[in-house]
Amino acid sequence: MAETVVRYENLVEFTRQLFQSIGCSAADATTATEVLLSADLRGIDSHGIARLSGYIRLWEAGRVNATPSIRIIHETPSTAVVDGDSGLGLVVAPYAMKVAMQKAAQVGTGWVSVQNSNHYGIAGWHAMMALEQEMIGISMTNASALVAPTFSTERLLGTNPICVAIPAGEEPAFVADMATTTAANGKLEILQRKNLEAPIGWIQDAEGKPTTDAHSLKTGGALLPLGGDREHGSHKGYALGAIVDIFSAVLSGANYGPWVPPFPAYVPMPTGMPGKGIGHFFGAMRIDAFRPAADFKKDMDNWIRRFRSAKTVPGETSVLVPGDPERELESVRREQGIPLLDPVIEDLQSLAQKFSIPLRLA
Repeated sequence: MAETVVRYENLVEFTRQLFQSIGCSAADATTATEVLLSADLRGIDSHGIARLSGYIRLWEAGRVNATPSIRIIHETPSTAVVDGDSGLGLVVAPYAMKVAMQKAAQVGTGWVSVQNSNHYGIAGWHAMMALEQEMIGISMTNASALVAPTFSTERLLGTNPICVAIPAGEEPAFVADMATTTAANGKLEILQRKNLEAPIGWIQDAEGKPTTDAHSLKTGGALLPLGGDREHGSHKGYALGAIVDIFSAVLSGANYGPWVPPFPAYVPMPTGMPGKGIGHFFGAMRIDAFRPAADFKKDMDNWIRRFRSAKTVPGETSVLVPGDPERELESVRREQGIPLLDPVIEDLQSLAQKFSIPLRLA
């Protein structure tokens, strides 16, 4: 499938104008744009501008509030619950992470759960906010049920990502950003656009059997937890996804399990929903609440260098540290542009026409 490489700056201007056209303030539109496009820069194309039309459809369906009154509804010196007022998760999540960081600055650590939000982009962007203040950042969110727990044919969990961002000294930060499934749904969507099969271990069919059909979710199939099957540790991926769901939603009063609102606006909302919207969870830990920051960062540099220098298997030149591939790709894409598949370009062109916003592809 053909690709078009579009300059990052062009996508920023288009996306910002589009968010403002649905009623977002200039500040919120700027934040939402930065969060959304950070996925494309870091090579997580499934969560970037390819999802823009999905956010707009949610707004058109009345499920996204472009002018939310985001507020803290409960707090202690180190914790808070935030109500996102059905706002864009791209806006609600940074607000909540800032609250966690403010609390960490005051008492050492900060922990914030969020209810009544929407899809928040990549987990990494929010966790990495803490790096600027010499803090460890933690970010997680639940998502609509596309994942079958080990031994189940029912879809009860989302891909439920976790990110932990840890600052270093001279070395780049350690950033582990991952779904708790073998593959995120967005990667499956990319295979669908390219008309390719999925690897064994990604999905199962409606009867719970392994399949390579990338379209199997449309016929009752399910994504698989990290590990793929019991013999390869899927019970561990299932447990991780469940932890994210509980921290993000049961702790905050958001919807959990099979009741999490679906991202596609055309999919009916679940019945009997127990909470409000989608849930997130954030943590911020001040390094010097544990030990002097300079000493910690020195040891982190040593840790990173030792792992990078590990003896490699044949055919590989180095051991990667979490965050390396994304950071390296970001520097390339900021300079050379972001490759977009034809279906994504067509979506953007449709939005440009609908909202009378210029889209520069060159």
